Amino acid sequence: MLASDSGPSASAYLAQIGVGELPPMTAPFDPGYDPSTVESHLQQSAHLMASLKISMAGWMVAHPEATRRKTAAARRAGVATFAGGAPFEVAVAQGRLEDYLELCAAHGLSGIEAASGFTEHTLAPEYVLEAAARHGLEVQFELGHKHEGHFTEAVVVGLLEQGRAWLAAGARWVVVEARESAQGVGLFDSGGAFDAALAERFVGALGLESVVFEAPTKASQFAMIEHFGARVRLANVRLEELLRVEIYRRGLHSDAFSNPRLRPAPPS
Repeated sequence: MLASDSGPSASAYLAQIGVGELPPMTAPFDPGYDPSTVESHLQQSAHLMASLKISMAGWMVAHPEATRRKTAAARRAGVATFAGGAPFEVAVAQGRLEDYLELCAAHGLSGIEAASGFTEHTLAPEYVLEAAARHGLEVQFELGHKHEGHFTEAVVVGLLEQGRAWLAAGARWVVVEARESAQGVGLFDSGGAFDAALAERFVGALGLESVVFEAPTKASQFAMIEHFGARVRLANVRLEELLRVEIYRRGLHSDAFSNPRLRPAPPS
């Protein structure tokens, strides 16, 4: 029996049953939990987090020390923290981008999500990346509008062009919009059905390593993993749902185990 000082090793057991190691592929979000809750999730699951979104604008009205406590805990755990895209859009619309970037840095955030999901702006990606870099911040860009429904082929063509421009300027990832419903938005129709063909367009044009798909619901998470496999990048996963997503990736969920693409290969 493989064991550690505290007993049998789960990682060794997973290897015994054919579950391979995966790098962090999920970017969960904090919708406004208290610092202790976020710290507990980091203790439990930081090794599974590609980044952590401090979501929406809640952190801007919460006590600043609470936000700094969250970002400091994530930094200690080696997890980058990103502000959500809505505050960026408001800052740009109000002509206060530099002030917003200064605020993000002062709260200990690692980066921002830029977007044009409910406003329109003409800022060049290079301008935003350079401004963020002056404050020590990384940038990811969210593709898609929040209120214009399921993507059409014509919309996707424009989004791919936009995604290429932001990645070329130095954005860490591009994130495909699905809000918190994955229904009637982005790659999901009004009934929540996943449009795999359009999703393939993003991966084919931008690369699986560069695209992050928002998947806020169990159905959307499972559909993405079933279609693209264990190495698809997911975001907008609630912290308390992160472990469920990760066991699905590894074929340890009952539904995933029956899927030949996800079921662990029998050990040799």
